Amino acid sequence: MLVVLTTHPIQYQVPLWRALAKEGSIPFEVWYLSRHGIDPSPDAEFQQTFKWDIDLLAGYPYEFLQTHANQKVHHFWGVRLEENLKKRFREKKVRALWVQGWQVFAYWQAVWQAHEAGVKVWLRGESNDLAPIPLWKRLPKRILLGALFKKIDHFLYIGEANRRLYKRYGVSQEQLHSTPYGVDNERFARQAKEFLPKRAEIRRRWKIPEEAFCILFAGKLIPKKRPLDLVQAVRDVRFKNRDKLPHLLFAGSGELGRKLRQTCCVVFDAEKMNEGGEGPTASFVGFLNQTEISKAYVAADCLVLPSDHRETWGLVVNEALASGIPCAVSDTCGCAEDLIHALHPKLRFPMGNQEALTEAIFLLMENPPSSRVLYEQMTKFGIEIVVQSVRELYQSWER
Repeated sequence: MLVVLTTHPIQYQVPLWRALAKEGSIPFEVWYLSRHGIDPSPDAEFQQTFKWDIDLLAGYPYEFLQTHANQKVHHFWGVRLEENLKKRFREKKVRALWVQGWQVFAYWQAVWQAHEAGVKVWLRGESNDLAPIPLWKRLPKRILLGALFKKIDHFLYIGEANRRLYKRYGVSQEQLHSTPYGVDNERFARQAKEFLPKRAEIRRRWKIPEEAFCILFAGKLIPKKRPLDLVQAVRDVRFKNRDKLPHLLFAGSGELGRKLRQTCCVVFDAEKMNEGGEGPTASFVGFLNQTEISKAYVAADCLVLPSDHRETWGLVVNEALASGIPCAVSDTCGCAEDLIHALHPKLRFPMGNQEALTEAIFLLMENPPSSRVLYEQMTKFGIEIVVQSVRELYQSWER
C-alpha cells in the first residue's frame, strides 16, 4: 500500500487523492497531521479564522494521526508526531510513503521511521532553486537536506525550478518523476462558466466600471506577495492614454490591507475599513472562499502575481488560467517558468520591476493569449497527468 503523509486537508491536493481513488489501481491512504481548514482555524496572514466551504474529506481513504496539541501547520516545529509510525507501517503493510515536502518536523520524523522500517520514500515538495540563500545558511542547508535526500527513493518534481533544485543536490535522473503542479481544472472551469452570465452583475456589485480593464490580485495581502508593486505599476501615466483605464480588484485580506487602501481610490470595500486615498480605482472584496473565488476570476480581465521568491509556485495562477483569464507573473514565482513563459516571455516580468510589470499589463490589454491557448496550456498541468505518473511509478516499483 502507498501512504500519503500531509499536514492537513488542502483544497489543492484533495482532488488528486480523489482522482487516485477513482482510478483505483493503487491501494493507498492519506494520513493527515491536523484538521486545519476543515475545522475553524486561525490564519495569522489572513488575520482571521476561516474554514473551507467545500468538502475535503469525501471520496478517498484517510486517517488522522496522533500529533502534539496546538498544531501550527505553517511552522517547522508546529507539527510533530506523537507516535512512531513503524507499527502502522507494519499493520497496514505499507510499501511506500509519500511526503509533501520537508517544511514541518513531522515529515522528517516520518522519513526516518520509514527508512528504518524498510519502507520506500517518495518526496513531492514545492521548494525550488529561485530563492537566494544567505552565505551562512548554505553549508548547514546542504548538510541537512543532503541527509534527508539520501533517505528518499523517488522525487516527484512539480516544475523545472523544483527539478533543478533536486539535481543541484545530486539526485539522479532515474529518481526524478514529473508530476506537474495543478488544481482541479474542471471545477474552476465549471464555476467560471456558471458565473459568466452574471459577470456584469458581479462587476456592478463591486463597483467595477463597465468599460474598465479589471486587474485581479488574489491572495493574502502580505509583503512576500508584493501587492503594492501592482498599485505602483498602474500609476504609470501611460495608462491615461488608453481607451480602457485600469481598475484593481483585491480578493484577500492581510496586514497590508490598510496601506493598500491608502494608495488607492477605494470605490468598494467589503471589510469597510474606511480607508482610501488618491490613486487607481480599486475594489476590496475581502477573503473569498472556494465557492466564491470564481466570481473574482469572472469579473476580472487578467490576474497579476508580483510575489518574491517565497512564492514557491503560485497555484492561484493555475486557478485563473483554468477559469479562462490570462496572467502576468514575476520571475521569482515557481510557476512562472512552466506556466507563463510559454504564453509570452514578457508576461514573466522581473520581480520588482514596475516598468516591466506595466508592459506586461499593456500586453494583456492589447493582445492577450486566446482562451484556446490558455486551455491548451492548462491541459499540461492536469491532475490526470499526475495520476498516470504515480501509477507508473508504483507499478514499476512493484514489479
